[in-house]
Amino acid sequence: MGGDGVKITLLGATGSIGCSTADVMLQHPDKFSAHALVGHRNHGKMLQLAEQLRPEWVVMTDESAALELQGRLPAGVRLEAGMAAATELAAASETDMVMAAMVGSAGLPATLAAVKAGKRVGLANKECLVTAGRIFMQAARASGAEVVPVDSEHAAVHQCMHGHDHGSVTQVILTASGGPFRDRDPASLRNVTPEEAIAHPNWDMGAKISVDSATMMNKALELIEAHWLFDLPAEKLSAIIHPESIIHAMVEYHDGSVLAQLAMPDMRMPIAYAMQAEPRLSTGIAWLDMAKTGALHFQAVDSTRFPAMRLVKDVMQGEDSLSIAFNAANEVANAAFRERRIGFTDIVMTVEKVLSQVENVPVGQLSDVWLHDEHARDLANEVIS
Repeated sequence: MGGDGVKITLLGATGSIGCSTADVMLQHPDKFSAHALVGHRNHGKMLQLAEQLRPEWVVMTDESAALELQGRLPAGVRLEAGMAAATELAAASETDMVMAAMVGSAGLPATLAAVKAGKRVGLANKECLVTAGRIFMQAARASGAEVVPVDSEHAAVHQCMHGHDHGSVTQVILTASGGPFRDRDPASLRNVTPEEAIAHPNWDMGAKISVDSATMMNKALELIEAHWLFDLPAEKLSAIIHPESIIHAMVEYHDGSVLAQLAMPDMRMPIAYAMQAEPRLSTGIAWLDMAKTGALHFQAVDSTRFPAMRLVKDVMQGEDSLSIAFNAANEVANAAFRERRIGFTDIVMTVEKVLSQVENVPVGQLSDVWLHDEHARDLANEVIS
């Protein structure tokens, strides 16, 4: 792609959000170009993206993956390896916007560097706010960085609150599909396989996020994220199951009105909104035909089936260390389930056991975030073993 328009550094380029971002960029080559593409291990997908987007830099955080790309990238594309290179490029003066789509807490240093450098940041990484929300939002306020949510639910809230008095909000309601097990007998969930958990009915997502959707841990993490993004207390945040995934969030105001944002379930819509809200970008997603869609359904979240939603209420009432442990223990347990080392219902049970053993304290330094994170992971591994 040419050098005109907004120069984007894409963290997590080879994942599902990264590929959808590339799709939107390719539809608007006059508006966006790639400064840097950052991936982890998937060198085959990175080579394909580099040929399509022609970035100035490609970074693979896994050094062996970087070696696979040596001598194979298009002419003029420079190659680096390691997280330090990704962090440097995210904050570089040539970068106008960072799309933060790395999975897990690994994406935090590069995303925080972009925020401290005052960049516009499209935030698709839940863990940045879940583990370091206080640090992250303080840095954004100090630098003037614009943090725009990319999660479909938070992008919906952003649109429903835009131009309205923040103090008039009485409730923010995130919708959840309920995943593949929303109608299944809770007693049968113990025998769920990773393949069943990953088969999401509405969204095309990576394996880790799909399992998080099946446990509703993703919605729990999104509530914590919303707390920091919109500066709202826990009692003003809730979730409801909406199987069609047409309404992405609702915002209720003092006067009794409720604003909702609707769209077909396709991540290119919130990605395009984060990249350029006004004027709106065409995305190629299907038009929403309400007559064809027919009825929309809603049901309360059953905390017996989804105990993560019960746990997160306590986490949001507590201090930063609980959110860090909640996320870290879930990452360990989610991976253990996908590796068939624990059962499906053991995921949230592991998280709950870890939460019962950690401190409940505020965390103001990134170095302390890593200490709490490491401690929670160690505890989770002890519980699993």
